[in-house]
Amino acid sequence: MTATDTAAQQRLGMVLVASSAAVFGLAGILTKSIDADPLTITSWRGLIGGLLILAYVLWRRRNGAGESLHLGWQGWVLAVLGTISSIAFIAAFKNTYVANVVVIYATVPFVVALLAWLIVGEVFRRQTAAAAVVCLVGVAVMVWSGLGGGHAFGDTLALLMTFLFALYAALVRRFRNAPVVWAGAVSAFLGIIPAWFVTDPLAVPQGSIPPLIIFGFTFALAVVLWTEGARRIPAAEAGLLGTAEVPCGIFFAWLFLAELPPVASLVGGAIVLAAVFWHAWRDWANARDTATPPRLIEKESQKA
Repeated sequence: MTATDTAAQQRLGMVLVASSAAVFGLAGILTKSIDADPLTITSWRGLIGGLLILAYVLWRRRNGAGESLHLGWQGWVLAVLGTISSIAFIAAFKNTYVANVVVIYATVPFVVALLAWLIVGEVFRRQTAAAAVVCLVGVAVMVWSGLGGGHAFGDTLALLMTFLFALYAALVRRFRNAPVVWAGAVSAFLGIIPAWFVTDPLAVPQGSIPPLIIFGFTFALAVVLWTEGARRIPAAEAGLLGTAEVPCGIFFAWLFLAELPPVASLVGGAIVLAAVFWHAWRDWANARDTATPPRLIEKESQKA
């Protein structure tokens, strides 16, 4: 592959990851716009999204780039964990501000780093520890503001969801041979089961069916965009672009729902976002600096 082709692939990867973040940012407004309980929403999202992700997995296998369809016990652990975290994710949106959920979720990289240190033995960098402490302060401000405003339950669900997603990500690093994308599809299908024991997923208002279908489609689209984009660019760059999900989610909630959180939530969110963006920027800058010397050497050799 020529340098021009590599640069084109990197640009495409940046666009795909950024687009994935924007699509993920629609989750909050879609959840709040659907007149149904979290389990019903999870079941519809899982059915439609799971079928589309399955089609994507089979397409990749047909083109020789797919992964195994054999989950094994590691894949099943990821699938079940993904289902539980998805239910908590949707329930959190139903019980608190969209901004609170997406900002609390933005702390996932730091929780992943801590769990990866405990589970995998990865180094927990001082840069990450410092950013995590700042995030903890911001989250504490947001959760404290929700105690008197009736949103404490939703904020707690957001914290639970964040921990579960972080555990999922840490286990992905531990289970290096597990078919991650296929486990995500199975996880989506598993989300159909709980609703049938608690409620009737078919008993939804007719007006809620279109947004349910859109939710499932956007879920699958975001997964595919991220998968295709992240494999074309460095991990640090993908992480930096992925943080765009937070402002997108807050902006969409303001634009479509006219939802504006209280001042304390905004202050806590600003603290968290500052730490997240600083950490992502440092990772990206370090990765860029590491890649710079070879390029400089190549230029000097060309001049000679």
